[in-house]
Amino acid sequence: MKNSFLLMLLLFLSLIFSCQDGKRSQIISLLQEWEGKEIIFPEKSIISIQYSDTLSQLLIDSEYKILTYIDSAGCTDCKLKLFLWNKLIHAVDSLNGMNVSFIFYSNMRNKDESERLIRRDNFAYPIFLDVQNQFYQLNNLSANITYQTFLLDRSNRVIAIGNPIHNPQIKELYLNIIQEKCPVSNKEVRTEVDIKDKSIFLGKFDWQQEQKAVFTLKNTGTNPLVVDNVSTSCGCTSVDYSKEPVRPGNSILLNVTYKADDPEHFDKTITVYCNAESSPVVLRITGDAE
Repeated sequence: MKNSFLLMLLLFLSLIFSCQDGKRSQIISLLQEWEGKEIIFPEKSIISIQYSDTLSQLLIDSEYKILTYIDSAGCTDCKLKLFLWNKLIHAVDSLNGMNVSFIFYSNMRNKDESERLIRRDNFAYPIFLDVQNQFYQLNNLSANITYQTFLLDRSNRVIAIGNPIHNPQIKELYLNIIQEKCPVSNKEVRTEVDIKDKSIFLGKFDWQQEQKAVFTLKNTGTNPLVVDNVSTSCGCTSVDYSKEPVRPGNSILLNVTYKADDPEHFDKTITVYCNAESSPVVLRITGDAE
């Protein structure tokens, strides 16, 4: 059963990364390495804000656990995305009879900032602080944020790997496994997209002035193009786009807005998840906010 389930996961991930052989090979190799591996938790875990839930409560009697690790590098708000986790927790809680715990570990050094974000987003789950990197080292985690989130079984062993907040297809995979459905679906209609410019340089400008950029995705395939989700590498970048399917031969505009928090040279990414063969598509804006 275990091996057949792994094969289904491998097939599912192969479908996601069908035209990205290097990425597909990498994630399949990682899944084979992590599948069935037991996650080890430090004996003592400090909670960022005191909650009634303890780590032992979250680990005991949970049929599944979704575990994510947030490191301290880069933009804390961008990595936490607590409002999206709130949505996922609500979706999982709505599944009848499912006992699923969410476990958040972080080595964020700025406790005051993390507490501010938790309160701002009304986040009701504890975040355990890994200030000495014990959790990270005990489990020999990948440095790639994509592979720092896991779906665990009752025994804390890895069933699947990937961040459901950053990738809607991984979210679907997790929900399907939790509901004990077959995670493989090859019925999605695929198409092709052409993007003239995947990177836009915004030049030099006053950091207090909002900047705009527009990316054009043309549907060059034979089926409608559907954009499932667009995520950005930082909260300073937002994207507006039409949610309607794009007919073959037509285009969709991604209207990107960048507002610097401080003067900086920036290099921000916009990741587009859609039914194109090349999905996810990574776009980039760069420039100097002075």
